[in-house]
Amino acid sequence: MESLLNDFSVGLFFMQALILLILILLMRKFAWKPILDALQTREDGIQTALESAENAKLEMQNLQANNEKLLQEARLEREIMLKEAREMKSKMIEDAKTEAQTEANKLVVSAQEAIENEKKAAIAELKMQVATLSIEIAEKVVREELSNKDKQMKLVESMLGEATLN
Repeated sequence: MESLLNDFSVGLFFMQALILLILILLMRKFAWKPILDALQTREDGIQTALESAENAKLEMQNLQANNEKLLQEARLEREIMLKEAREMKSKMIEDAKTEAQTEANKLVVSAQEAIENEKKAAIAELKMQVATLSIEIAEKVVREELSNKDKQMKLVESMLGEATLN
């Protein structure tokens, strides 16, 4: 250490100090400022990226909330549509039952009317046949009765007897 103190020169010290100061000023002017600017730019970029990430996170949460809301609305709408479909189905079944019952009642009434008309036609036909048969029987009886002269006279006398009794 003593040798260092013996070799010490004040002029050399000032020269080295001056060179150091010039070097520091040059570094400050040409290197230090661009390095700080680069660091500041990088820090700003990182801050912007963090803010963007935070905004993206908030946006994602908003989208998830909106998606959940849309999903709830879709479920509600689906339930409403299913309920309406069930009601429509029930109404259609009830309408079909009512219409079928109405048609069945119409068919029963129509069938009863047809049966009544057929009955009347059958009775009229039966009356016609009975009348025709009665006339044929009466003709045969009258021919039989009128073929014999004695029988004719008895018939005329019995009719006259009945006519006076009434």
